[in-house]
Amino acid sequence: MDNLDELDKTILRILQKDSKKTAKEIAITLNLTISPVYERIRRLENQGFIKKYVAILDKKLINRSVTCLCQVSMRYHTEAFIEKFEQQIQDLDEVQECYHMAGQVDFILKINVKSLEAYHEFVRYKLSKIENIGVLNSTFALKEIKHTSEYYI
Repeated sequence: MDNLDELDKTILRILQKDSKKTAKEIAITLNLTISPVYERIRRLENQGFIKKYVAILDKKLINRSVTCLCQVSMRYHTEAFIEKFEQQIQDLDEVQECYHMAGQVDFILKINVKSLEAYHEFVRYKLSKIENIGVLNSTFALKEIKHTSEYYI
């Protein structure tokens, strides 16, 4: 982050809010010409600061409004079991995020599904098929207070 100046940070903030902004639109906002803005964006992409551009969907409109945070504790903590779990989670489309944790819980999964019944089916027919899961503890979001994909920079 040391190699980012304030202009780079401003460009990143603009693109986090709306990745469809063109170099021309950003240049106008910053009172600059298009070329240096375009070159900075390309450099930020090439250096890996910008990983990809995505569309953030409305989970209610796509019928995935039930958000569950599922805590997973493993029975055995060998490297092989952990790696296998991490690989198998990649194949579960319902899992939006997965974090390997320190403490009593080994993993936290963020899962979005259309209903409690759909979550039950997911656990019963997919998640429970993963070897070495010892304990599952599911909590459900009643209301989404804040959801952002933006990082403070």
